[in-house]
Amino acid sequence: MTPREVLALCREKDVKAVDLRFTDLLGTWHHFTVPVSKLDEDIFEEGLGFDGSSLRGWQAIHESDMLAIPQPETAFLDPFAALPTLALICSIQDPITGELYSRDPRHIAIKAENYLRSTGIADTVYLGPEAEFFVFDDARFDQNGHEAFYHVDSSEGAWNRGRAESPNLGYKLRSKEGYFPCPPSDQLMDLRNEMMQTMIDCGLDVEAQHHEVASGGQCEIDLKFQPLVQMADWMMKYKYIVRNVAHRRGRVATFMPKPLFGDNGSGMHTHFSFWREDQPLFAGGGYAGLSEMGLYAVGGVLRHAPAILALTNPTTNSYKRLVPGYEAPVNLAYSQRNRSAACRIPMYSQSPKSKRVEFRCPDPTCNPYLAFAAIIMAAIDGIQLKLHPGQPIDKDIYELTPADLAAVAKAPASLEDSLKALEQDHEFLLRDDVFTPDVISTWIEYKRKHEVDAMRLRPHPYEFCLYFDA
Repeated sequence: MTPREVLALCREKDVKAVDLRFTDLLGTWHHFTVPVSKLDEDIFEEGLGFDGSSLRGWQAIHESDMLAIPQPETAFLDPFAALPTLALICSIQDPITGELYSRDPRHIAIKAENYLRSTGIADTVYLGPEAEFFVFDDARFDQNGHEAFYHVDSSEGAWNRGRAESPNLGYKLRSKEGYFPCPPSDQLMDLRNEMMQTMIDCGLDVEAQHHEVASGGQCEIDLKFQPLVQMADWMMKYKYIVRNVAHRRGRVATFMPKPLFGDNGSGMHTHFSFWREDQPLFAGGGYAGLSEMGLYAVGGVLRHAPAILALTNPTTNSYKRLVPGYEAPVNLAYSQRNRSAACRIPMYSQSPKSKRVEFRCPDPTCNPYLAFAAIIMAAIDGIQLKLHPGQPIDKDIYELTPADLAAVAKAPASLEDSLKALEQDHEFLLRDDVFTPDVISTWIEYKRKHEVDAMRLRPHPYEFCLYFDA
């Protein structure tokens, strides 16, 4: 839409408030609201001011003023606001220089798309993430100087088979057996349908929804592939809708990768493909129907995967998912059907238009603008340098002999390891100022101080089980 069309939509829908939204460096959506009378065409050029010093990883207090510039093509009616409200996603601008803000994740994603076009490799990149999440009936947790605990619960969890529920009707999902069960075992079908329809009402193109593998409320809703920036915008809407529909129905949704010990965690397998003039570029006569360009893209992603994971798997909890035995891609290899490989080439269809690469490592705690940009920058680097990924692994990686397994590169085992990899390998992200040294250093510094060190310095509840009587 154009600004004029946005204003017309406000009149047509009798909108009373306009909600301006933007994403901070770590991936949290923020907002402030103005009366609809304050929205005019000039605001789409001039923006509205706010304090950037109160956001994580952004401005210092002595240079706090920033501008939020609404992007008219992102307009949608907020389905959860009691007062008729139009939401607009914003880009962030420095009011002094007039330049777009280098730490604005959406700006970084836009630069990644522009860089791809400037290389001549392709004019469009499509991405299709498969974001998983848990829905719980109850979630309690706390941490202070003398105690730490968490407690989550789900009426369909295997651990509740013996609970007195007056009556307990059974149909609890066994651990790792939650994939595609019908109701009444799947107790969340109606909730996911409500989430799906709300997404459709907000302009998202939903392909499917289903229960996922883990017991205790693991779900997935899939969106049809879109260009990079649009899909990152959609993922912010997706998470907003999932959380608010669950909240409206007295439940809580979390995108935390590993909230349950001993069962599958939540990933965000991300499919991507390059196109030029409406023609797919990853389809060819090579392995699994990939073109040479497609193979080089895989080579780039695998080469830079340890660094990429600092952005696609950005929490300490992310690495509790990336462990053997839970369909997690801990080995940096590729395959046409093997889901234990970091990169997979799906074989559902033989159509050239469906040929794509699936990077299975990411999880939904990531900032989608940064994660998608990093994946694409690595793929571009692989294509430019002709980085062949080597031989595929089409057998079960977990059944390889120790000697064969030792030859397969491994994903970082912790956030600290991936941050070290990013520190040592980020030149590919700096091309054409897509990411800047300031963004990389700020990311690493924040993550180390506020997450890695914060976890390292606190006693863990399980340490009491291990060491209290030592």
